[in-house]
Amino acid sequence: MYQLSVIKDTIPLHPSTFGTPAHQALLRELNKKYADKVIPDVGLGIVVFDILEAGEGKVRYGDGCFWHKVTFRLVVFRPFVSEVMVAKVKEISEDAIRVSTGFFDDIIVPVSQLPHPHAYDPNEKAHFWLSNLAEESDPSEIELLDTNIDDRLYIDLGEMVRIRVEYDEFHDDEPGPPKAVEGVYKKTEPKRPPYEIIASMAGAGLGVLAWWSQAE
Repeated sequence: MYQLSVIKDTIPLHPSTFGTPAHQALLRELNKKYADKVIPDVGLGIVVFDILEAGEGKVRYGDGCFWHKVTFRLVVFRPFVSEVMVAKVKEISEDAIRVSTGFFDDIIVPVSQLPHPHAYDPNEKAHFWLSNLAEESDPSEIELLDTNIDDRLYIDLGEMVRIRVEYDEFHDDEPGPPKAVEGVYKKTEPKRPPYEIIASMAGAGLGVLAWWSQAE
C-alpha cells in the first residue's frame, strides 16, 4: 500500500527561514510541496521520509532565496495490483460504488466488479448480492429485484468493505474553458481525479466485512 520513492528537486528557502537549520527548513518546504499531492505515475505523497542529499544553497537573481538541489525519499500511497485493502463506502450510484480509506476517496468499484449475481435496488439506493444463488446462474435484473428482501446482502453507505485492487490510473485533464472544434463548442466532460484506483468486491472474503464475520 505504501512505497518509498526517491525524488530529486530544487527547493527554494526564503530569507525568512535563514534562522532555521537548513535541513529542518527543507523538510518543511518539501512536505508543503509533496504531502497530500498526487505525483504523476508515482502516487499520492504522504510525508517526506528523509533527505538523502542536499546541495549548498545558491542565490538566484531577483528573489533572494537560497535554492538547494535535494534528493529525498517520499512515503507514497500506491497499492499494488491484487493488494487487498479495507475501506468505507462513501458514495453509491447505479454504475459504481466509491469507497474511501479516510485520506483517499478516489477508489471506484464498478458494477462489473461486484459479486455475482447482484442488482441495484432503486428504493434502497444500494446494490445487493444474492449469495444463495449459484455464481453460474444468470438471473435477470427483474428476477433479482423480485427476490425476498431477507435473502439480499446489501452494500450500504458507511459500510466497511474489503476490496482488491485491479489497476490504477493517472489523469492529466487540461483545465480551461470549452474548446471550439470547427466553430462548435464541445461540451466539457467532468474533470477526472488526478489519481484513481479501480477495485473489485468479487471474490471470497471480499465485500462487506459483516458478511464474512457472520459466516464464521
